[in-house]
Amino acid sequence: MIFYFVAAVIVVLDQWSKRYMSDLLDLCRPGLCETIEILPVFKLIMLHNSGAAFSFLDDAGGWQRWLLVTISTVVSAVIGVWLFRVRASEKLLAFSLCLILGGAVGNLIDRAAAGFVVDFLLFHWDEHYFPAFNVADSAISVGAGCLILDMFLKPKLEKAHD
Repeated sequence: MIFYFVAAVIVVLDQWSKRYMSDLLDLCRPGLCETIEILPVFKLIMLHNSGAAFSFLDDAGGWQRWLLVTISTVVSAVIGVWLFRVRASEKLLAFSLCLILGGAVGNLIDRAAAGFVVDFLLFHWDEHYFPAFNVADSAISVGAGCLILDMFLKPKLEKAHD
């Protein structure tokens, strides 16, 4: 199925980009942070996030690693089965799920292997910073947005077919 292939491509791009950026930049530490400014509002930076989204649980002491690995594994399995059961006509839903699946597996690989997720994309406005993220996070975010869009469009599409 093409959507599993798309998810696999996201995983490969995510893992490649994290390795490339890890080789390019030193890990950001207090008082020492190497960045590459791409635009006045966008930098490349090297951060390790051992927590969940927005660094939630980042300083929890280590137990969160296996909790997040377990949750990510279960969620990835559920999404994988859901994607398999999606009707051929539900292309936006399938696209949404493959983005989320690819992103979830990309971050799951990092967390299981290293205990943290590599983040390197950083947007800011003056001194106001959005949390750093990566290709997997981007895929999850776009997939979630498409999933929400699908929920709003689906009732209209179903009425049109009645």
